[in-house]
Amino acid sequence: MSARNPRRARPRRPAASPPDPAPSPSGAVRLQKLLARAGVSSRRGGEALITAGRVTVNGQLVTELGVRVDPSVDQVAVDGREIQLETPIYLVMNKPDGVVCSAEARVDERGRPTVVSLVRGITERVYPVGRLDYHTRGVLLLTNDGDLAARLTHPRHKVPKTYHAKLQGRLEPADLEALSLGVTLEDGTRTRPLAEISVIKDTQTNSWVQLTLFQGLYRQVRRMGDAIGHPVLKLIRVSFAGVTADGLDDGEWRLLREDEVARLRALAATPPTM
Repeated sequence: MSARNPRRARPRRPAASPPDPAPSPSGAVRLQKLLARAGVSSRRGGEALITAGRVTVNGQLVTELGVRVDPSVDQVAVDGREIQLETPIYLVMNKPDGVVCSAEARVDERGRPTVVSLVRGITERVYPVGRLDYHTRGVLLLTNDGDLAARLTHPRHKVPKTYHAKLQGRLEPADLEALSLGVTLEDGTRTRPLAEISVIKDTQTNSWVQLTLFQGLYRQVRRMGDAIGHPVLKLIRVSFAGVTADGLDDGEWRLLREDEVARLRALAATPPTM
C-alpha cells in the first residue's frame, strides 16, 4: 500500500498591518505642558484650566486632556488672552528675612514686599519654586518653567533641601535621634526620616544644627522643633537640590549655570525645555 502524499499546507496570507497613526506635528506638545512652559500655571493647574473650559486653540474651545499643539503654529489663549512662550530662565536668590515668597510683582495682599520685587533686570516673569517662610532666609529658586517647578516640589522626586536651624535650648542625643527618625506634628502628621542631621554649634542656651530632608510640609522644620519642645529661633536654607547661594548677599540673585539646570532636570526626571 503506497503512502499517501502529504497535503500541502496553503501559505498563510500575512496579517494586515494596522494603519500607521497620523504623525504628530513637528514640535507638538501636550496642551497642559505648554501652559506650564509659558508660566501660566503648573501642569496640573493647566489641566484644571482646560477642563474648566478656559482654554482655546486657534479659536476653538478645548476641554479634553491629551490635545497636542505646536507652539510654532497654533494660537493658544486662556480666558481669551493669547499666551506667549518665554525663554526659560532659572535663577537662585539669597532670600532675606521679612520678604514673602509670592508670585505677586511688588507686594502681597497685606502690603509686604515679595521675592519677585527683588528680581530686576530681566524681562521674563519668574515665580518661586516652593516657599520659604516670611522669616526664613536662604536659597530660593525662581523660574518661569512651570513644569520643572512642579516636578521639583512634588514629593515623589525626593529633592533634598538642607537647612541650618537654631533651636532653643541645648539638644540632647535623644532629641537628635527623634528628629532623625521622624516626629509627630501637632496635626498628627508623621515626618519622614531625615537624610542627615548634625550639630554645628552648641551653647548653654541653644543649638545650631544642619539637617537635610526630602519632604516639603508647610513650615516643616519649625513644626519639628515645636514637636520636641525646642522651638526654632532662626532658620536658613543653605541648599536646594545641591544649588547654593554662596557669595550672594541678602536679596541678591544670579542665573543658574547650565550644569546646575541639568542637575535639577536629572533630579526631577524631566526632559529639556525646547
